[in-house]
Amino acid sequence: MTSPIFSFGTLQLAAVQTSLFGRAVPTTPDSLAGWTVGEITILDPEVIAMSGTDRHPALLPGSPDDVVPGAILDVTDDELAAADHYERVSYERISVTLQSGRDAWVYVPRSAPLGG
Repeated sequence: MTSPIFSFGTLQLAAVQTSLFGRAVPTTPDSLAGWTVGEITILDPEVIAMSGTDRHPALLPGSPDDVVPGAILDVTDDELAAADHYERVSYERISVTLQSGRDAWVYVPRSAPLGG
């Protein structure tokens, strides 16, 4: 069984995917309405080492006209657990419906109000 993750940031990077999942994950373009992208500072040294930066994009609630482009990654349950571990300190996983109509998981900053 696979689970879709909507990525708008570092989970799309081949180096991060290979480090987390042991493979490059095929992606399908999609987008998410009602959200914008900001930036947060990452403090977890393991995540910084994988991504190569301490500045990561952050999905934030926006207006109904806002749209965030990104991609769907279809991952296994073990790969979803690896993504949860990677995002564990700064983000939490929530369910969203993408513009394609597909439901997917997405990671939002732990301090952001939920919505969108």
